Amino acid sequence: MMIEKYASGSRRRSVRRSVVVMSAGALLIAHTLGAAVAGPRDQAKRIHDRITGVPPNATVLANMESLISSNRALDAALVATENPAFYTVTLKNFATPWTNREQTVFAPLNDYTATVIGMVRDDVPFNTALSADLLYTVQASGLPAYSAVNNDHYEQAEANGVDLKAALLPATQSQLLGIPPAAAAGLMTTRASAAAFFLDGTNRAMFRFTLMAHMCKDLEELQDITLPNDRIRQDVSRSPGGDSRIYLNNCVGCHTGMEPMTQAFAHYDFDETQNRLVYDPTRVDPKYFNNADTFKPGYVTPDDRWDNYWRKGQNRLLGWSPQLPGTGNGAKSLGEELGNSEAFAHCQVEKVFKAVCFRAPRNSADRGKVDQITASFKSNGYKLKQVWAETAVYCMGD
Repeated sequence: MMIEKYASGSRRRSVRRSVVVMSAGALLIAHTLGAAVAGPRDQAKRIHDRITGVPPNATVLANMESLISSNRALDAALVATENPAFYTVTLKNFATPWTNREQTVFAPLNDYTATVIGMVRDDVPFNTALSADLLYTVQASGLPAYSAVNNDHYEQAEANGVDLKAALLPATQSQLLGIPPAAAAGLMTTRASAAAFFLDGTNRAMFRFTLMAHMCKDLEELQDITLPNDRIRQDVSRSPGGDSRIYLNNCVGCHTGMEPMTQAFAHYDFDETQNRLVYDPTRVDPKYFNNADTFKPGYVTPDDRWDNYWRKGQNRLLGWSPQLPGTGNGAKSLGEELGNSEAFAHCQVEKVFKAVCFRAPRNSADRGKVDQITASFKSNGYKLKQVWAETAVYCMGD
């Protein structure tokens, strides 16, 4: 009797599970079919929602629907990018994690984020993001002026709900930060970036966080122990824990490539007393000589000359531009080296794909589309707004 009762209960649970599975399957099929047969109006709404995060008004929806019906889906997506929410919300949330060590979106608007937003709005070639003498401020009544020593200008703009699409104004870092044009290195030398990544430390943070934000790679992914280690500074132990094998098989992997490139930042610092970016071309910043007794025969930084050792070895696959020499002086030329790599272009497209499609590329079709949009991005003047539009059209059926 108990066996019969148990079997009966088991059958009921089995039936219930089957119903649940069939229901889930039916919902999935319905969703797939719905996406496949969605008409131009639904497609227009999806594109607008993905780009702006807000629904379109009736006029915009009708315009986008008409464009999609005329096989002009890309033009419809570009209409969506005219909504102020794309700039004030979508792009603000997109860029903010790049500006802080915690990589959090919950940080105030700042000059780094504002400059990203302005570059997208104005179709400024984004491969110059790490090298341009450019900085966007907010033109609106009642705001404190831009300051090189605080972030009040941007925080007040955000608190007041200023429309960034209408209010952003391009200027130069050399004018606002008081550094030479040749020392202006785009997003890397904004005040927000300097405060986050030039503060204290040894300036290696600027290199690492720039790689993560704009090459979509962390140092561990780029380790190569086959390269020369002649530029590794004195502060790196050659026998950590008393074991030189750790240095030779682990530490070297990151430092051989990183050290010659972080030399580009030798004249930069963020001064906590002045609360601002400082650039002094007359000397190497003292932080480059921190812990010099750790290994006295180590490399002593003489100037801001950098070399890209990653043009050889496994990291040549990052796609360095053959039009550039792979060496130079200062952050600006290093920014040009990074910004013109294949990895930089691919990274921007991959980040937009995740933001628009709410997922990473997951199959060959997705990866093929990312490659196609990357090629288009490079050949059409590095216009990041266009990347948002192309990606939204691809994902409108998701």
